[in-house]
Amino acid sequence: MSKAGDVVLGGLFEIHFFSVFSDLSLTSEPQQPTCHGFDVVGFREAQTMAFAIDEINRKSDLLLNVTLGYSLFDSCLNLGIGFQAALSLASGQEEQIILDETCEGSPPVLGIVGDSSSTRSIAISSVLGLYRVPMVSYYATCSCLSDRQKFPSFFRTIPSDAFQVQAMIQILKHFSWRWTGLLVSDDDYGLHAARSFQSDLSLSGGGCLAYLEVLPWGDDPSELRRIVDVMKKSTARVVIVFAHESHMIDLIEEVMNQNVTGLQWMASEAWTAASVLQTPRLMPYLGGTLGIAIRRGEIPGLRDFLLQIRPDLHHNNSYGNNMVNQFWEHTFQCRFAPPPAGWVEAGGALCTGQENLETVGMEFLDLSNLRPEYNVYKAVYALAYALDDMLQCEPGRGPFRGQSCAALQRLEPWQLVYYLEKINFTTPFGDEVSFDENGDALPIYDVMNWLWLPDGRTKVQNVGEVKRSASKAEELTLDEHKIFWNFESKEPPQSVCSESCPPGTRMARKKSQPECCFDCIPCSEGKISNKTDSMECISCPEDFWSSPQRDLCVPKKTEFLSYHEPLGICLTAASLLGTFICVVVLGIFYCHRSTPMVRANNSELSFLLLVSLKLCFLCSLLFIGRPRLWTCQLRHAAFGISFVLCVSCILVKTMVVLAVFKASKPGGGANLKWFGAVQQRGTVLALTCVQAAICTVWLVSSSPSPHKNTYYHNDLIVYECVVGSTIGFAVLLGYIGLLAFLSFLLAFLARNLPDNFNEAKLITFSMLIFCAVWVAFVPAYVNSPGKYADAVEVFAILASSFGLLVALFGPKCYIVLLRPEKNTKKAIMGRGTTKF
Repeated sequence: MSKAGDVVLGGLFEIHFFSVFSDLSLTSEPQQPTCHGFDVVGFREAQTMAFAIDEINRKSDLLLNVTLGYSLFDSCLNLGIGFQAALSLASGQEEQIILDETCEGSPPVLGIVGDSSSTRSIAISSVLGLYRVPMVSYYATCSCLSDRQKFPSFFRTIPSDAFQVQAMIQILKHFSWRWTGLLVSDDDYGLHAARSFQSDLSLSGGGCLAYLEVLPWGDDPSELRRIVDVMKKSTARVVIVFAHESHMIDLIEEVMNQNVTGLQWMASEAWTAASVLQTPRLMPYLGGTLGIAIRRGEIPGLRDFLLQIRPDLHHNNSYGNNMVNQFWEHTFQCRFAPPPAGWVEAGGALCTGQENLETVGMEFLDLSNLRPEYNVYKAVYALAYALDDMLQCEPGRGPFRGQSCAALQRLEPWQLVYYLEKINFTTPFGDEVSFDENGDALPIYDVMNWLWLPDGRTKVQNVGEVKRSASKAEELTLDEHKIFWNFESKEPPQSVCSESCPPGTRMARKKSQPECCFDCIPCSEGKISNKTDSMECISCPEDFWSSPQRDLCVPKKTEFLSYHEPLGICLTAASLLGTFICVVVLGIFYCHRSTPMVRANNSELSFLLLVSLKLCFLCSLLFIGRPRLWTCQLRHAAFGISFVLCVSCILVKTMVVLAVFKASKPGGGANLKWFGAVQQRGTVLALTCVQAAICTVWLVSSSPSPHKNTYYHNDLIVYECVVGSTIGFAVLLGYIGLLAFLSFLLAFLARNLPDNFNEAKLITFSMLIFCAVWVAFVPAYVNSPGKYADAVEVFAILASSFGLLVALFGPKCYIVLLRPEKNTKKAIMGRGTTKF
């Protein structure tokens, strides 16, 4: 089909499905192949190019004073024929390559619209690119054609498979389909799509493939059975197919034979709109299919143009009219007399050429779903705008060598390539058309859904779109309420190898399995995962611990000897009780300070001993409550000094008892001069100052400090005071123990003194209690964790303090309060004198 013009554009279309080659024995001159199996949609695409050129020629704002012509060829779905046609267009060869007839040749074309096949486009562009002849495809999607080094003059108005793959992955991620099967055709289109899909799926983290199968060409029942059997056994419920509708026809027949239902099909643009598959018989298997489709557009005026097509009954041997005649015969099931040789089988009514196209309900006039035609329309306009820009160049300001411009009489195809790379226009439908550095159009696809209506009819509806934004990111828009799901639940299916791991677990890949197949391992203690499908569990901060569900970090429970717990309350009460008793005893002794009992027991040391015992009881309170720096430093110092003061008083009292006993013997009075009141106070002060010096050195060199201990329990913070220097703590306790041992030893030696000096027996008993408590304290303290160590120390302080208080002052208070008749000098001295 051709039309003369100042500038001619070529076109390659599939107007027939099949081609038959003549005898190749070379015993006679080889004849051109013949084509059969008329394709109405391919013919409409060719007519769309003719319409676009006719529309451009009528425009007053585009290519003024320049008429466009066209030369359109049928590739017959055959690489060899399409390749010959492209070479004929580029070289201006006069011999027509499709028909036997010879007609007037067309001049060389400036650019070519086509081809529809990726394989043919690769072959044709690799040659045309050598001569920089621009080729704008409307249907070739192979991502390999974006290689500018191999195909420097190739452009297309359809997005490449690289973007189609990304669009598929966006849909998979939207519905969380991470386990899918992939079927591809055994050609450039399918194999490149498979490589791109595997690579992009891995990089995007959108899932993985359960299987990848290559669909065979032609009839291969055994291979198809094997592929369908793989699909049937797989747990993947989503099947993606990058193939042509001819592949799908054979595949779906085998799917029906094995009755494989419950699959969610995803169609590439090659078969999304295949009406041959959209039949009630196939809907139980293909219903609900989601497909990527070429952007639908509207072309005003195209219907009127198509209705003007009429066969030329007088020149029916011309190539163009032969195409129209074949369309007419195919549409109205008639034939012209005599029929063109090789085109129409014998039989049928005669065509008059006056038949009305509007009376025939067929897809030729159904323009509600213009997709490849819309790409053809954009391709023609892209060439026209590039040519218009080229012809509007001002001499001396051009882009070529010497700032020259292209001349209408000497146009070169490579010059048009320069301008094609820079075109940018908007179609009447509102779509922007431009090409990137690889010759690819701005990518946009429609998302289609195969609807199975209640009455058994089928419908393909638009449910969204996917496009690339200015930030180079894919944007998917879906109207999920419109999507028909061919499942009983009427909900999207689940297609995963392993169910998602909930928060609190991590993914552990199964050995020798894809990354989508994994086990869910609970996080260990102290670690959490707070999102679904976590690869790792993260450790909680130091003061936090994992919840029982291992999905969040919660503050660790704290433990210390508190005033609010029963143990702390009991110890506090005991400490205050001891303090109160000391005050009461001190009051009793003060009130009866002039009585013989009080005076005979060295009232000054007794008062000092009671004060020190009160301090011992009070210092135990420093061990209760949350440890702080000052309490940690003060508790051991106060404990050590208080007890040294207490034991020092007992030691001096014991020494005084011995001195008095010896002084009562003849010649022993000299001993008392060393144990006067000043010497007693000095001795007590000196012994206490030694302990104070020990505490000062300890606090200065390595003082106790608060510490958060997590060794006892991982989920518990034990607040405790670390002693800092173990040696310092040992010296402090050792000094108290030394004084206590000396007191016990001296009192033990004086235990058999006469009854009037029975203070030694009380001191011996009290120091025995004291030593027993603190000897038992050491192993109990070492083996008690956390707050219980503090409780043991408080208990030891209270037990030893109560032991001293009761043993030393209990009998005296008994006599003072309950047996006043014994609290006389005579009673105290009489009994003892008799014995002496």
